Amino acid sequence: MTFLKVLFPINLGPLTYRCPEEFADIAEPGMIVGAPLKNRIAKGVIIEKSLTVPPGDMKDIQKVYGDAPVLSNSMMSLLRWMSEYYIAEQGLVLKNMLPREAFTKVKQRKTKIPPCLPLVKGGRRDYTIDIMNDRTVSSITDSINKNIYKAFLLHAPSSAYECSFLIKILADVKNTIILIPEVSIIHNLYPLFNERFGERACLFHSGMSRGKRSEAIERILSGYSDIVIGTRSAIFAPLQRVSFIAVLQEHNNSYKQVGSLCYSGRDVAVMRAYLEKATVLLSSICPSIESLYNSKKGKYTFIKPPVDMKKPRVRIIDMRYEKLLKPYLSKTVVDASLRYIKNNKKIMFVMNRRGYATLLQCSECNYIEECPHCRIPLVLHKSEMGNGHGPRILRCHYCGYTSDVPGSCGRCKGYNLQMLGAGTQKVQEDIEEIIGVKTIRLDSDRAKKRTDIEKSMGTIFSDENKIIVGTKLMTRRVGGVGGFSMAVILNVDILLHLPDFRSAEKTFQEIVSIRDSIEPDGEVFIQTRMPQNYVFKSVKDNDYPLFLREEMSRRKSLLYPPYTRFLLMKCISKREIVKELAEIIERSKKDVEILGPSLSKNSQGRKVFKILLRSSISGSLHSVARTFIDAFKGSKDVTIKVDVDPITL
Repeated sequence: MTFLKVLFPINLGPLTYRCPEEFADIAEPGMIVGAPLKNRIAKGVIIEKSLTVPPGDMKDIQKVYGDAPVLSNSMMSLLRWMSEYYIAEQGLVLKNMLPREAFTKVKQRKTKIPPCLPLVKGGRRDYTIDIMNDRTVSSITDSINKNIYKAFLLHAPSSAYECSFLIKILADVKNTIILIPEVSIIHNLYPLFNERFGERACLFHSGMSRGKRSEAIERILSGYSDIVIGTRSAIFAPLQRVSFIAVLQEHNNSYKQVGSLCYSGRDVAVMRAYLEKATVLLSSICPSIESLYNSKKGKYTFIKPPVDMKKPRVRIIDMRYEKLLKPYLSKTVVDASLRYIKNNKKIMFVMNRRGYATLLQCSECNYIEECPHCRIPLVLHKSEMGNGHGPRILRCHYCGYTSDVPGSCGRCKGYNLQMLGAGTQKVQEDIEEIIGVKTIRLDSDRAKKRTDIEKSMGTIFSDENKIIVGTKLMTRRVGGVGGFSMAVILNVDILLHLPDFRSAEKTFQEIVSIRDSIEPDGEVFIQTRMPQNYVFKSVKDNDYPLFLREEMSRRKSLLYPPYTRFLLMKCISKREIVKELAEIIERSKKDVEILGPSLSKNSQGRKVFKILLRSSISGSLHSVARTFIDAFKGSKDVTIKVDVDPITL
């Protein structure tokens, strides 16, 4: 008698079933089967066969679907690694690894390639450039042809170079996965790949409809398409053999999934390449500190092309001594804007705060109106309806709670309330008044749906609109497309002062990304009250080594990643569990530093106890984390979420 361990796409480990004789010769690991689960027949994946009789009663497999595995041996190994490394049940990993469409019966048929996604109106049609350094490209293609694992890190001088470098590699390469951090960037790049490689190129990401994903799975499994292009989930594309994996903009935080399973698409890409004996290329115009550290340690081969590309001029505006037309807007910037507008050029203003005013404060008792659930300051918003001059509301940017603007202070009942700070709504209003030009705004208030974003992007690139005001939502979608001659970063100091050890790195990456969107003869204005900060000096002088030296030195002295490892746990409960947590901490390993617990509340009103583990030994972190998990195993009123290598704390 043969026994099968079956994994279902739920938060459980594998379950054992008997394999009836009729299926004994066809049921293989990686294949989808139907088996009893609770009161229904559910579809799962065989992960192991065994002839050893397990203890206890077992049920029979009811059906075997298809005639080939949907998960290869290397993908099964990847599943087990992810479960172990990210401290998650294998079933939860499977749920993320295989979309629901993979569990439906897929007919093997030839399908027409989906129509090219349109480039955003006004965007550059082809923003590739000639790659002259064939030696570097050939070193990567040689590695691919040898069918060996090797990892490369490309520090590209521009996003155009990054894309061109990849296109040149793909000329003679098959079985490729290309990861792109944002769906909006895929919209710009996919027509380029489709033009070069035709029906071989296939889209695969969560933003597609179920029908389109089913079609994509058919094409990949049949070998009809061997170049898979998508966001982080595309790393699980069911290619039976992978030769090459590329991760564009590898520094981008969108590669990190934060939810029931916290994993890094970039890091999973490196592991899949290792298991597949494939070549992996990580590329970026501003590589992450972790990837640069790995290249210094010899884990990645570092590539820095000797290309001298003209870049926009970066001007640092010292707000301490500038004449200010608004608290956040200097006369220098306004004068430059008028000059560019007169020359029929386009400008972007970046303000990483949406809404109208940042805070509503009582000037009598200094109380700031807070969210009753999250206890964070509420942000003042103007109505988005009509002409924008409708009623104002207070909104929580964490849980979405809204309320009318009060007529008096919530604490002392005084009537002297004042607005502090400015968001994108206020910036848009002031710029239109001062410069006298109609503007376009793009933030998550204005673009709540994908259709809203697409409509806004078409408007942004029209010749009539010269000024765009927006948040990171805007810069992520404009990046690499070009068409702007001037950029102004209004509140950059706030980014540097976020309670995050990566704040300097994220600020640097944000500025470099904005600069990449500006034409070479253009300018980037950075308004700051701390112009001597090494982040600004590095960007102004285009001196990435300076930034790297300063940042690495700071992190080494403070024992921050990459010189140590972090693991973040959130223990969520309605009741008080501080005493239980303290007891677990007391008996935990001494080679792991435990910070916390710190207490907050989520949008459901439950207590969230954050615990941060720090150690240079990854295994010790995992061991301590499992101690917490085991302590609350079986407890229905405590949920533990684990984030290995968190990007935010």
